[in-house]
Amino acid sequence: MGETDVVAHREIRSGDPILTPEIIAAHGFTEKEYRRIIEILGREPNYTELGVFSVMWSEHCSYKSSRSLLKLLPTEGPSVLQGPGENAGIVDIGDGLAAVFKMESHNHPSFIEPYQGAATGVGGILRDVFTMGARPIASLNSLRFGSFDHPRTAYLLRGVVAGIGGYGNCVGVPTVGGETFFDESYNANILVNAFTLGIAKKNRIFKGKAKGIGNPLIYVGAKTGRDGIHGATMASEAFSQESEQRRPTVQVGDPFTEKLLLEACLELMEKNYLIGIQDMGAAGLTSSAAEMAARGESGVELDLSRVPLRERGMTPYEMLLSESQERMLLVARKGCEEEVKRIFARWDLDAVVVGKVTRDGQFRAFFDGQEVVAIPVAALTTDAPVYNRPAERPAIQDELQKLDLSKIEEPNDLDQTLKTLLSVPNIASKEWIYRQYDYLVRSNTVVAPGADAAVIRIKGTTKGLALTVDGNGRYCYLDPYVGGILAVAEAARNLVCVGARPLGLTDCLNFGSPERPDVMWQFSQVIQGMRDGCVALGVPVVSGNVSFYNETEGVPIFPTPTVGMVGLIPKVAQHITPWFKAPGDFVVLLGRTREELGGSEYLKSIHGLVKGTPPWIDLRTERAVQQSCSKAIEKGILRSAHDVSDGGLAVALAECCIGGPEKAVGARIELRELMRGDAVLFGESQSRIIVSVKEKDLNRLKDIASREGAPLQLIGEVGGSRLIVQPWIQAPVEELKGIWINALERRLELTDQAH
Repeated sequence: MGETDVVAHREIRSGDPILTPEIIAAHGFTEKEYRRIIEILGREPNYTELGVFSVMWSEHCSYKSSRSLLKLLPTEGPSVLQGPGENAGIVDIGDGLAAVFKMESHNHPSFIEPYQGAATGVGGILRDVFTMGARPIASLNSLRFGSFDHPRTAYLLRGVVAGIGGYGNCVGVPTVGGETFFDESYNANILVNAFTLGIAKKNRIFKGKAKGIGNPLIYVGAKTGRDGIHGATMASEAFSQESEQRRPTVQVGDPFTEKLLLEACLELMEKNYLIGIQDMGAAGLTSSAAEMAARGESGVELDLSRVPLRERGMTPYEMLLSESQERMLLVARKGCEEEVKRIFARWDLDAVVVGKVTRDGQFRAFFDGQEVVAIPVAALTTDAPVYNRPAERPAIQDELQKLDLSKIEEPNDLDQTLKTLLSVPNIASKEWIYRQYDYLVRSNTVVAPGADAAVIRIKGTTKGLALTVDGNGRYCYLDPYVGGILAVAEAARNLVCVGARPLGLTDCLNFGSPERPDVMWQFSQVIQGMRDGCVALGVPVVSGNVSFYNETEGVPIFPTPTVGMVGLIPKVAQHITPWFKAPGDFVVLLGRTREELGGSEYLKSIHGLVKGTPPWIDLRTERAVQQSCSKAIEKGILRSAHDVSDGGLAVALAECCIGGPEKAVGARIELRELMRGDAVLFGESQSRIIVSVKEKDLNRLKDIASREGAPLQLIGEVGGSRLIVQPWIQAPVEELKGIWINALERRLELTDQAH
């Protein structure tokens, strides 16, 4: 490699397609953006350079519509070791260890090809974590599908679940929890958000930086093919009727190669050979090299003739934009190349020097000795376009929020209403899903899928980590500001319910096109709500992802922020679970029930309405309830704790009776609220936790709640074979369990029969 004269550069460009307005538009550029490229280069780009700009300036890579708003989120805290801007976030968990975690979207690929789309989403998030020097020990997922009445929903559900299980199970990282939600809003745009957490030594954390002039860039992992080309660009545009034909832009994963790559990278990280490392994820070799150079305030030079290929005749354009899976880019210390190659050869993986770090701040690529790309690194990264797009509250919002409860007829048989809700896919047991995942591999799992949060032990210590992922697009559709707060609050509440103290969160923000003022209004409101929730509860944002353009033919999904949160349990043996433990225990409600039905699952499933405002939240009360629960668990007072969420109090009580691994147990409950029965039973008032205690500990719990300022109400006692909620419900718990545990599988069987 070396300096190339202008004539040679022109000769290379002469073989490229002529850059017509149609080709430029097909790469996602506006006229203004293309003019800016010419200004940056001082000339017209060639076809390969156009492709490089296209992926790096895509919404998926540049965050050009969201970057200014994301700065509002709090990113610092006493436990934060690495906030947003790296491959994953990191929090200190003591004992010289750190938790590394991140959540990413793989929405568009999963709709086009559900198995590979979901599988490669898992593979990508695993690499984001182990590239930081962490061994992945747990994964979660947040999934959104269309209505079960839609002809593709069952197919997409089966494919996505199989892809998550197939990849995660083969790599040997347990999938320990998650959430799944169904709504017509996602009929044409499903959401597949993948979360992974790993453990690293606090003093052995690696970052994606290209530093040290002359240090080699080493390509490691699988060979490069044509799969996934323009995947980042596809993720930055809305769907159309032709989108399903775009299977070539969906990557193909190989979990067995991923496992070899993971082990090889972790072995390398034990040595002193490594300067920086990054996954070749969205935009492949281009983004990994350019982003590492930007963080290292350096330049990079690539020789594409050395890139390991599995397909013949690949062009520089294809090599730079390919998103073939299971590949990493390393910056090693000069002189250590052979040692790095030996480690990867032992794992039967390619390790090839493909370039070097330079001092000129340029992203350069050569092919057959001729320069094919010469672009300033800053132009691709820190100086990429940033837009403050118009945001406008939609006119329909006022009408959406109108809900006159006097016109909503209360069902005569609330006992039957509970049974109906327990069979609704959003409330029914998700066991059919998670039994396809290996959630026990590596033997760290303490609380498996099905609880408010998963719990994993940190081997070699007495500690545990709790993990959850939460979000409610319906709430955010009705009031995005309140919905943003509620996503953060519920995630924190779920961690508290198993005995954890929240340390930090990662998010996946799924929205329609940012070019729509109504979508940008939703986005800005959600961000402000999340910020206020994070500040009030003291939970910083350490990593995240924005996924725009989740819409088809001009119809966007519900605004759907999903929040993945991690908490620390100082003594993992003191964790608790949501399920009632023994007859005679008292049942207590922390928090207060209001007459609120807006945005509830009851209103949607029983009355077919998505209206009103979501339940309001007083963040001082939320904090008081969470603190009361936490302190009671620390003192060993609580026998169980369960967050009240979708379906309200009656559904939460039923889950306490039937959700555990042991035989179902009944309870006798008396509720004295002076309001309509369906609001008492199925309203989704926030800041509520159902706990159970032994009689001797009731007064101690009351003292804690009084000191914290949390409302507390003794509502009943565990025991019997029925769930009795006076004066509305008297249902055998075994009948409720039979409805709840099999509902999702029965729905799939009925769908199969219909087709």
